Amino acid sequence: MYQVTVVADAHADVDELPDQFAGIFDIQIASVHQALRSKPGTVTLFDIDLNKTAVLPSVAEWLRRKPPSSKAIFLIDKASHLQRSRASALGATDVLLRPFNGRELVTKLLGDVISLSADPANEVIRKSPAVCAALDSLRGVFSSACLGEELDTLSVKAAGDQIVSDVEVRGIAAWIETVRTHHSATYQHCLLVTGLAVAFGQQIRVSHADQQRLSFAGLLHDIGKARIPLGILEKPGRLTHDEINVMKKHPQFGLDALTTAAGLPSEMLDMVVHHHEHLDGSGYPHGLSSGEISDLVRMVTIADVFGALIERRSYKPPLSSADAYAVLVDMGSKLDKDLVRAFRPVTNLHVGH
Repeated sequence: MYQVTVVADAHADVDELPDQFAGIFDIQIASVHQALRSKPGTVTLFDIDLNKTAVLPSVAEWLRRKPPSSKAIFLIDKASHLQRSRASALGATDVLLRPFNGRELVTKLLGDVISLSADPANEVIRKSPAVCAALDSLRGVFSSACLGEELDTLSVKAAGDQIVSDVEVRGIAAWIETVRTHHSATYQHCLLVTGLAVAFGQQIRVSHADQQRLSFAGLLHDIGKARIPLGILEKPGRLTHDEINVMKKHPQFGLDALTTAAGLPSEMLDMVVHHHEHLDGSGYPHGLSSGEISDLVRMVTIADVFGALIERRSYKPPLSSADAYAVLVDMGSKLDKDLVRAFRPVTNLHVGH
């Protein structure tokens, strides 16, 4: 989680920021004089009157000591070219316009994962009402996580119902062919996992209500990725060790994002935070094992692993369905072997690379 120091003077209205960004950023508020007595941190947001010049030389000197990779963002009035120039002269790495917009700060620091859902030139996806509904729902899921807003569970459920019907009528191969054309690896993966989880439920003949639960779970399972910096989330190459460690925080970030979601079943919270757990205790974030992992989580985990193996990435071709299933088998005691066997017919796909 980013720590953001908000440097504010008497005119600033920043008291609500810690609550607004709870679970997204660790907001620390300091006066100008308090800030200047400490070392610059990773991110500093200045909400000060740039027309009062007396303190500005001290701010400039302080910012010259900031770490090279740190950010200094200044709030400025929209029409003030003078304030923009002064912010730049002080050492600003970026500016935000008043009135303060929370989404803009999230975008500056994490990247705009919400906008990644858009792909207006993709005729294949535009011809699929179910995929379009799923993308709209995912945009809302990620938006709620980014901005600390309440999750629209009715929208997620409605999109999930369309996915259940689409996979039932057109089949999982058609779903995969469609969603693999999406340009965003993040959205592509979420859609793949959702379709696979639904197809899994249909294969083992669970009730329609349980198929809806699986579609809901698939759309929700990676909500925590909305709080991962976009440079890591959509990186075109392989992740470094440090980047992998950041990525591994997304289950906990997802749980944090849903703590205030009204009426969300506890099984969905369990699935969000535990879909990377393994039966042998080698998973994360809590190292659960065997009986501590529910059937819903076990099913979504299998769909998640398989989906990651067959998705398109710029640095690797997708595995064939047979090769991806072989990886599931090779994971042995990490996955539920009975469920892996039951999942096999789902993988008998005829989709291209």
